Amino acid sequence: MTIDPKTIPAPIAYQILTGSVIPRPIGFISSISAAGIVNLAPFSFFNAICGEPPMVMFCPMNRVPPKDTLLNVKATREFVANIVSEEIAQQMNLTSGDYAPDISEFDICGLTPVPSDIVKPPRVLESPVNMECIVHHIIEVSDKPWGGTVVIGEVVRFHVRDSIIDKDMFIDPDKLNPVARMGGPSYSRIKDRFDMIRPVIK
Repeated sequence: MTIDPKTIPAPIAYQILTGSVIPRPIGFISSISAAGIVNLAPFSFFNAICGEPPMVMFCPMNRVPPKDTLLNVKATREFVANIVSEEIAQQMNLTSGDYAPDISEFDICGLTPVPSDIVKPPRVLESPVNMECIVHHIIEVSDKPWGGTVVIGEVVRFHVRDSIIDKDMFIDPDKLNPVARMGGPSYSRIKDRFDMIRPVIK
């Protein structure tokens, strides 16, 4: 089947996209408003994009009114990217609702906010990895109803649970136990893996 995305409704194009690009890591983004209200929300358009300096990105989709997370990072230029392990998947899902701006999702889901070292938004205590980030760039990709914005953040502090990282700074994926986003309401566990050695060209 060949599909021209311009000939189908935007929600269907989105459905094909998110059903094809799987699994997607989840950025559990904590932010804070200019008024000091803490927000916590999951984003499956999330990834690492640069190693030096370390940077990550997440992409809020357009909403009316705009997502609290996007408004917050525009106002304060800071956020924390928390990794979602299977142990906190249910709590993460609770934060995906469209709550009023004056409600903190930490109160909704029962996860524990703890102070960050450098940025104002708190980290999620129960998350095995937290990345404190300063906004590097915000790019509006599309202003259409199903469009979105790319938020790029430089990681200025890593917090990694001692039990999941070894002396050589390798993180054990079984101990990290992340969950990933599939299409629709589906998620996946990262359990079945295989290794391949990259070719050495002499």
